[in-house]
Amino acid sequence: MRRIPVIPTLVVGVLIAVMLALGFWQLLDRAPKKEAYLAQLAQNPARAPVAFPQAPDDRLLFRRTTATCRPPVTIRRAGAGSAGFRLIAECRGGMLVQLGTSRNPRAEVPWQGGAVSGYISHAPDHRSMIESLMRPRPQPMLLVLDRPVAGLSANPRPSTDAVPNNHVAYAVQWFLFALAAAIIYGLALRRRNRAVVERARPR
Repeated sequence: MRRIPVIPTLVVGVLIAVMLALGFWQLLDRAPKKEAYLAQLAQNPARAPVAFPQAPDDRLLFRRTTATCRPPVTIRRAGAGSAGFRLIAECRGGMLVQLGTSRNPRAEVPWQGGAVSGYISHAPDHRSMIESLMRPRPQPMLLVLDRPVAGLSANPRPSTDAVPNNHVAYAVQWFLFALAAAIIYGLALRRRNRAVVERARPR
């Protein structure tokens, strides 16, 4: 009689159940919440301006804002994809302002701060994916100028296309992992049973 090993089967069954649960969580909980969040962000540019937030608040992404960048100002460069590089000013007190973009990797501008207006976005995050998972923290906010500083190209307009929405893909991945685990374990059981039958045959 062929017997199914109880403990390994329970372990694999629990793992498959966990993967299925994670898939349904991404599909039925995380994905609808992200869609609602993106719908809010799409409306934010038309809402009334707000003061630039003192602490990270993703609900304010793409809202119009005004502030004052107090000197001294430090300016650094960050990657901007096809636009080349974006120049980001760090004001006294830590506020970040995106001044504009340039294809010149050595671009510099003599900007000393002052009154600024634009929209709220995320500052560049240079952490690796593993570091983000191990040490999660809100991503700092950034004020993107409406009009670039002289000598720089215009900043991009606010768009929800820049906000990742991968929850359906994550759900599919978890379901595929569960299916793969079931298939692999089924093949392992089949191979085990064949070995048992071979050993049981009279020589």
